[in-house]
Amino acid sequence: MLAFSGKTALITGGAKRIGRAITVALAAAGANAVIHYRSSADEAEATAECVRALGPKAWTVPADLADPTDTATLFDRATDAAGPIDLLVNNAAIFEPSTLTDFRTDDLLRNMQVNALAPHQLARAFVAQRRDGAIVNFLDTRVVDYDRGHVAYHLSKRMLLSLTRMMALEFAPNVRVNAVAPGLILPPPGKDESYLERLATSNPLNRVGSLSQVTDTVLFLLGNEFVTGQVVFVDGGQHMNGRMYE
Repeated sequence: MLAFSGKTALITGGAKRIGRAITVALAAAGANAVIHYRSSADEAEATAECVRALGPKAWTVPADLADPTDTATLFDRATDAAGPIDLLVNNAAIFEPSTLTDFRTDDLLRNMQVNALAPHQLARAFVAQRRDGAIVNFLDTRVVDYDRGHVAYHLSKRMLLSLTRMMALEFAPNVRVNAVAPGLILPPPGKDESYLERLATSNPLNRVGSLSQVTDTVLFLLGNEFVTGQVVFVDGGQHMNGRMYE
């Protein structure tokens, strides 16, 4: 029996990169998928076709998570299309360069909205269904260190870390909330695999991780009914190094 047969998942940023891998992995495990995207309509539909080819149903729903009003309607539009949502994966994020001395208030507010407040908005809507379910938020291995080159991003992910722990307590016992903090998995946009290979020695295992190692962790956290409030670092131990990122 497929682990998530009959369940429906909403995956933010589910059209590309890690989000796409999660969407396909959930579909392979039987879950229907609501694929959120901002501007990647073609990629979202291609991912939806991949889901349908595996057997489950799929829908695509656009929303700009930088806009609180647009975010506020996303969950309702998802349920209008697909019915009740059983699983929520808050994967979408922005990753913009900024430093402590140059970031503007607008930079911080935009990062906070997309990377922390939008996941919170969606989680509250999820809980308002009054159904059992599970949420996985996406953090970053850098959240326990200091990313001096992406300060607004770093602060927003720190906020999501705190929100994950708060939600795990507040939404129990019906909704479980956990997080995944990936390390070297995919190169940032504009970089290639050589970028990751140069950084491989930054973790104790001296290697780059894979998409399947992330998706396996997401499926474990969504499926294990006695796990909540956890952050799983899929990073080769990188978070233990106490390093400063440029």
